[in-house]
Amino acid sequence: MSSELSVDDKKTLLKIARDTIESYAREQRRPDLPGPLPESLTGENGAFVTIHKRGQLRGCIGNFVGQGPLASTVQSMAKAAGWEDPRFPPLQESEIKDIDVEISVLSPLREISSVDEIEVGKHGIYITKGMHRGVLLPQVATEQGWDRDTFVSQTCMKAGLPPDAWKKEDLKIEIFSAEVFGEKDFD
Repeated sequence: MSSELSVDDKKTLLKIARDTIESYAREQRRPDLPGPLPESLTGENGAFVTIHKRGQLRGCIGNFVGQGPLASTVQSMAKAAGWEDPRFPPLQESEIKDIDVEISVLSPLREISSVDEIEVGKHGIYITKGMHRGVLLPQVATEQGWDRDTFVSQTCMKAGLPPDAWKKEDLKIEIFSAEVFGEKDFD
């Protein structure tokens, strides 16, 4: 992220995500993106969209690399969070009234040589080893009250690796930061 998003940019992205979820729940189609988009929403940042239902995770999908303009990536990830997260059944129209949406706009990934470089609350972690891949967003460690070692261990487990794999195995560990905002921020 070269610069922070404005309040209006964040509200626009949240509206895109919300409109996409509602349209897909009701009509199984994505709405057109609003236009013209401000330049700040046309960069190719990666993004995750997280859906909570009554405070509980209901879906979260993202991409580290943008799929065209940020607004398009958010729209794609909003649809994916509601209907393609394998941990949850597809979102139903009846659930729409009980959900809130959160967006994480990502910086590029940066490989690290030591977990000492990870700052809890600032960095997300992406761990890969062969076909094993796991990611946790920066806010997860803060929400769970984890220290750095627990955060790294939990990311290993999300990748399908033993929790202490980061101490014993040759893993690729990358970090990123995220600008995180949600509908609750603007209620």
